[in-house]
Amino acid sequence: MNIILLSGGSGKRLWPLSNDIRSKQFIKIFRKADSSYESMVQRVFRQIKETDPEARVTVATSRSQISAIHNQLGEKVEISAEPCRRDTFPAMALAAAHLRDVQGVSPEESVVVCPVDPYVEKDYFAAIRALAGQAEKGEANLVLLGITPTYPSEKYGYIIPADDGQITSVKTFQEKPTAIKAEEYIRKGALWNGGVFACKLSYLLEKAQEQMAFTDHQDLYEKYDALTKISFDYAVAEKEKKIQVMRFSGQWKDLGTWNTLTEAMEESVIGQGVMNETCADVHIINEMDVPILAMGLKGVVISASPEGILVSDKGQSSYMKPFVDRMDRSVRYAEKSWGSYRVLDVEKGSMTIKVTLNPGHSMNYHAHKRRDEIWTVTAGRGRSVVDGMEQKIETGDVITMSAGCRHTVMAETELKMVEVQIGEEISVHDKVKYEL
Repeated sequence: MNIILLSGGSGKRLWPLSNDIRSKQFIKIFRKADSSYESMVQRVFRQIKETDPEARVTVATSRSQISAIHNQLGEKVEISAEPCRRDTFPAMALAAAHLRDVQGVSPEESVVVCPVDPYVEKDYFAAIRALAGQAEKGEANLVLLGITPTYPSEKYGYIIPADDGQITSVKTFQEKPTAIKAEEYIRKGALWNGGVFACKLSYLLEKAQEQMAFTDHQDLYEKYDALTKISFDYAVAEKEKKIQVMRFSGQWKDLGTWNTLTEAMEESVIGQGVMNETCADVHIINEMDVPILAMGLKGVVISASPEGILVSDKGQSSYMKPFVDRMDRSVRYAEKSWGSYRVLDVEKGSMTIKVTLNPGHSMNYHAHKRRDEIWTVTAGRGRSVVDGMEQKIETGDVITMSAGCRHTVMAETELKMVEVQIGEEISVHDKVKYEL
């Protein structure tokens, strides 16, 4: 089974835990059997592999999120990287070309495209396998998974099936309606459009060729920024005549806001948080090393990270996007392929960062033109290279680099450091990479 997981998002509706690098699918809030936490992307990837260990999974994402995906899913996961965001149809086209030209998948194989962020159980992935099988039959060019509605939602588009069969042709599509219209659609047997499609790889490539005209994956990648931003629904699905829908009645939740996300949480507090007995329907998600106390609150979410602090009525949290747009959204936490970093303090002329390197990983060999750096190892051991000179480092060691000095660190165990940057101009763009 070939699956394309669409992993995008700008990280505004789950601020302050999400940002442009760490979108909602990377937030670790789902408790596992061993009491550790996993993110949406880790949960979905695990569920796919448990359902079909041989499934070929390709994550379609933006370049800014590649490091986070490698951090959470490992270095071997297949990634179709967008050079910029162009909505779902270009992303699917690029991923389809990646499957054919990079991975060598036959155009006659079926492929399922689905978002990475729904909260689902294993029956959803059993349905996806059945969807892929239906696409293999060739009865339709495109097969959709229609979600049985649980309430008249205004957030989703609706699929109007031709009849009440488990698999049937699609009569029409309806855009996001009012609640009254949604009730009318549901009475007629309408299904939520969950953005899940199955088709032959050849069909997806053919539709992409019709609107984008490319020779291969590399050619499409190079012209990607000139492509029109358009969704697959508008560009293809709503125009297709030979189209079917398969009903799915299992659990499916779109965890796009704090209101819906907290519904899927198994516990009310993650991190340092305490609430008194007069609190009701309150959730605390705290990534900071300072405690949060909540008293007498009802229907509230409290979330804290290096990006900021949110205290909101759960219903109102759905409308936070325009307010987040007005804030300073400098990235203060990110997961990279080699580990993670967290900004601890920013002052004029200095920045202090907590850096964690995973065992066996290292930074690029690099230099900065306009700042000095001081690293203090707080835990673990590894090796540093400063202007070609290599030495072992461990807890308590301090490494000093002047501007222009080439340097890197390699972790033998998990390695934690406090990095102090000093300079009149501190910028992420002040970095020159070298071969070691």
